[in-house]
Amino acid sequence: MLSDGLRYHYVDEQYPRNSGGRSVILMVHGNPTWSYMWRNLIMSFRDEYRCVAVDHIGCGLSDKPSEAVYQYTLQRRIDDLVEFVEGRDLRRVTLVGHDWGGVIGVGAALRMPERVDRFVLMNTAAFGEMSCPFRIRLCRVPFLGRFLVQGLNAFSLGTMIMAIAQRRHLPKEVRRAFIAPYDSWSNRLAVYKFIQDIPLSPNHPSYPTIAAIEKDLLSLVSKQMCFIWGMQDWCFSPEFLKRFLQLFPDADVHRLDNAHHLLLEDAPEEVIAAISKFLKKQ
Repeated sequence: MLSDGLRYHYVDEQYPRNSGGRSVILMVHGNPTWSYMWRNLIMSFRDEYRCVAVDHIGCGLSDKPSEAVYQYTLQRRIDDLVEFVEGRDLRRVTLVGHDWGGVIGVGAALRMPERVDRFVLMNTAAFGEMSCPFRIRLCRVPFLGRFLVQGLNAFSLGTMIMAIAQRRHLPKEVRRAFIAPYDSWSNRLAVYKFIQDIPLSPNHPSYPTIAAIEKDLLSLVSKQMCFIWGMQDWCFSPEFLKRFLQLFPDADVHRLDNAHHLLLEDAPEEVIAAISKFLKKQ
């Protein structure tokens, strides 16, 4: 529960139970996914680490308030995550972020660097100036975008097709699980607001937030950094990875040539192996 009374759902797995002192893997999802996307990582690492995965407000099993109740902005997402981590006193954190979960996670870590030791970032960004594909811009068009995203659920359904490598097809039960929390107009509000909140120009309300994140990125240069990238992603393309590596040239890098945006569905074994190797580094 957040301080304003909104229910902030999360998964917290560690075996055996109550094994205090373990390092934490904190997993932060993007749009239009939820904590379900981390299921394979949790199952792989919960015996050695405390695995925590959050659902942003409006996503997954968290509360889905109206715009009048909650500000669906990047800054509010960061505030929520900071409150969550500090409220549970999570320390020795490896932050794993995907899509906008990477931006949110990095923004939160910059506020509490003493709690976050390492980063695993996958197909994400943290830059004030970035490109946006036409198919996402289309979902930002007034009236049309809201109809497509909230009315037809086109963004979530499209992600299940267009964010997967062409050689793969998601099983029906996996597709159903991904879109299950977004089963009505009102329950898809967060998906729409995530798209609207992409700061594509300095005039956007969230631009100062992401510009500040980009400006402070170099303060994380002493942290261990790992990038795992689906190289077929047309949204967070390999160009974003290049920009990160200009800042963190010594980072661990894993380029998954046959994986798309949902790389945890395209190449779960490769992702798990890369993270496992990274976590064992001293």
